[in-house]
Amino acid sequence: MANKSLFKAFRGSKASGATAINEASGSAYAMTPEQALAQYAATGCLNATFYASAEDQLDTVLSLCGQVSPEFIARTALYCRTEGHMKDLPALLCAVLSVRSPGLMAEVFDRVIDSPKMLRNFVQIVRSGAVGRKSLGSLPKRMVLQWLENRSDEAILFGSVGNDPSIADIVKMVHPVPTTKQREALYGYLLGRTYEAAALPEIVQQFEAFKSGTSHVIPDVPFQMLTSLPLDKAAWKAIARNGSWQMARMNLNTFARHGVFEDPEMVQLIEDKLSDPSLVRKARAFPYQLMAAHSMASDAPRPILQALEDALEVSLDNVPAMSGKTYVFVDVSGSMHSPVTGYRKGATSAVRCVDVAALVAASVLRKNPDAEVIPFHDRVERLRLNPRDTVMTNAQKLASLPSGGTNCSAPMAEINRRKAHVDTVIYVSDNQSWIDTAPNSWRNGTATMREWEHVKTRLPQARMVCIDVQPYGSAQAPDREDILNVGGFSDAVFKVMRQFAEHGPAAQHWVNIINDQMI
Repeated sequence: MANKSLFKAFRGSKASGATAINEASGSAYAMTPEQALAQYAATGCLNATFYASAEDQLDTVLSLCGQVSPEFIARTALYCRTEGHMKDLPALLCAVLSVRSPGLMAEVFDRVIDSPKMLRNFVQIVRSGAVGRKSLGSLPKRMVLQWLENRSDEAILFGSVGNDPSIADIVKMVHPVPTTKQREALYGYLLGRTYEAAALPEIVQQFEAFKSGTSHVIPDVPFQMLTSLPLDKAAWKAIARNGSWQMARMNLNTFARHGVFEDPEMVQLIEDKLSDPSLVRKARAFPYQLMAAHSMASDAPRPILQALEDALEVSLDNVPAMSGKTYVFVDVSGSMHSPVTGYRKGATSAVRCVDVAALVAASVLRKNPDAEVIPFHDRVERLRLNPRDTVMTNAQKLASLPSGGTNCSAPMAEINRRKAHVDTVIYVSDNQSWIDTAPNSWRNGTATMREWEHVKTRLPQARMVCIDVQPYGSAQAPDREDILNVGGFSDAVFKVMRQFAEHGPAAQHWVNIINDQMI
């Protein structure tokens, strides 16, 4: 007689068998090379994460590039620069194209390498040998020359901020031929060579006059060019007063160190600037940016921190209202307490994966008061959140919960235990579930998928979004018509959730978006 426990009747669809082992040695579903590269493109993380070193991440991306077409690499580079506003990964993909398909690299170069920072990244990656070459070569060199020729003198000067390599180093590499007296003087100035001072661009002359003390008018240059100068408090106040919304957001600790906030008038001015709804919208500020600023602004006075919280509330315009009953499952396990952008020597983010997960959950709750947030690690944590509290308050409550191992199926099992009605489930996790891995998962699927199939038996209309804050090339649920995997912690997540709410699910979401990029 057949084994009844092995061949017992199952109502509804059967979960497909797991096809991979994740970084935590748990069962998972492997992604196609296009899906996996798209997940990296959505996240843009090339730094050490909880389960993988930066070298592992780089090796994985390069391996994936070897398995997809050059056209897909080019479209991915365009997407993660023009839509995701990322820096390292699009430069890396452009460098890969310089070897795989130089012609395609030339097609997308100007749209991907669109700033001095991106140019420096591209040159650094090529010269590192990571993509199989250590010199620019003729076509990449020609693209760099065209990049320099197409920038104004002011843009070249402003782009000179930064090193390894600096813009001056790149000028030495490619030997551009100046076409004007001003550009000739500017190159000489940047390279430390002899130049005709009277021929320098006006902005350079203003900067040099301020440096020498012959002028007390602060030149309109990036503030990084001024920080090494012996500026007094009045000068720092002028910089803070004249700076843009983004500049103020990014330099609150700098202002505090230089005494700007000792003046109540300046505190009020910066507070008003940061919380001004029109400026927040004009700067296209997103919740993640503001949480990062709040976390980093340790030296700023309380009114400034409150202004950031107010700005975060304004930025929730991108968070969708979900129809029906929504559950948000927030992973608060140990691995989620690692920096969301990975470990970077001297530049590790103060924002952790759990902070981002909590932010997403609190933001959804703020716009969807009937939603329920269920935190989990190896088990479900009980927590009631008030949707009228600020996003920052609820995010801090979630991020402060106890942590443990990772059991992604625990919250799904909880709603099945309750026989709760659900229309949309949103997971925010690093997907490294291992506690719920069973020996037969290769046949019966991950525990998360088995619990999901029980939900679908009761509620066929239910759908699920799985937000993976750090990609490792696997998922707890495969892409299909009722399941959407979203890679990344960027604010694009809210846009994707809105699309999901308004237009329904779509398999291979990121791959489809990337393939829509026009080369």
